[in-house]
Amino acid sequence: MSKVVIRINFLNEGVGMERIYLDHAATTPMHPKVIEKMMEVMNLTFGNPSSIHSFGREARHYIDLARETLARSIGAKENQIIFTSGGTEADNMALFGTAESYQHNGKHIITSQVEHHAVLHACQRLEKMGYEVTYLPVDETGQISLTDLSGALRDDTILVSIMFGNNEVGTLQPIKEIGGLLEGHQAIFHTDAVQAYGMEEFDVNEAKIDLLSVSAHKINGPKGTGFLYVRENVKLVPRSFGGEQERKRRAGTENVAAIVGFQAAVKIAMEERSMKREKYEQFKRILIQRLEEHGIEFSLNGLLEKSMPHVLNLSFPGTNVEAMLVNLDLAGIAVSSGSACTAGSIEPSHVLVAMFGKNSERLVNSIRFSFGFNTTEEQIIKTAEETSKIVSRLKK
Repeated sequence: MSKVVIRINFLNEGVGMERIYLDHAATTPMHPKVIEKMMEVMNLTFGNPSSIHSFGREARHYIDLARETLARSIGAKENQIIFTSGGTEADNMALFGTAESYQHNGKHIITSQVEHHAVLHACQRLEKMGYEVTYLPVDETGQISLTDLSGALRDDTILVSIMFGNNEVGTLQPIKEIGGLLEGHQAIFHTDAVQAYGMEEFDVNEAKIDLLSVSAHKINGPKGTGFLYVRENVKLVPRSFGGEQERKRRAGTENVAAIVGFQAAVKIAMEERSMKREKYEQFKRILIQRLEEHGIEFSLNGLLEKSMPHVLNLSFPGTNVEAMLVNLDLAGIAVSSGSACTAGSIEPSHVLVAMFGKNSERLVNSIRFSFGFNTTEEQIIKTAEETSKIVSRLKK
């Protein structure tokens, strides 16, 4: 979900260099067990889940089992899970589906300035369609203010969409508190949990979440599949039309193999969550400690606490993000930035702009490191060593 990742991998091929992947917030490699399960289904189960014969029933059974697993992972019911093609479709379905369903109650929507573009661009489109959108600011840690949210709420507010955890800096939003604040108000509460799902433990009922978006490829599942959780009493106008799949809310023959892969990835994520959280938090400490030992000047974008453990965003004063990304890739290390490089110009990260202002130097010198199940302590140490060398060289 990051805007840019510069890779020059062809320069690394054939030279025996270990390549280190620290861009798991963008996408994750599929877990071997996920691939194995998907191959099994692709080889043996090709029926259309809507067909009533045995081939179709077998495919439908796989989907039913997956839906049960995904629902249980967030404290939901099976009939509250709608399979989608990923987080972007889930976000779009939540925003446009809700806006159209509840426009008779008002046309005011609240979101934040640091949302993923799947939400922000959807909101911009809704503005062109006659809706009014309030974009809440964030503080320097990347969090919204509950006071700001309360102040922005109006009688005609029909939707509040605040992401669970930020994909660029890792900051967690006060989701439970938002749910409590909205209790008794007509506004539907949506959260983009694409980056947080599988890493943060939560229950949609405890947090009073009405809509929640998830994507499989962030948790070592396949690309091209995800889900939208929809509370039973929430109306949602469909965005696609054709068959009657997903309770008439999302037409199209289901991607059975991908859904089964998603289920396998969720089972692994649930089983290993505590272990991964502890490991990734240790990786953060090691990386920071090693940089400090080398006397490298840097600042943390976001928080160490109230933050997802697998995302670490650091600002390196006196450096340039493009030069950093290229030099790290030449050293065999894949990381990313919140900046987009287009035709030689840098489009600042909207997240960092919201946190620090459009004139902050952090916009042009910040790097995101994000960890995954195959990341090792040795790789973190090497990354810290190479980063230290590169920063020292660039600042000369």
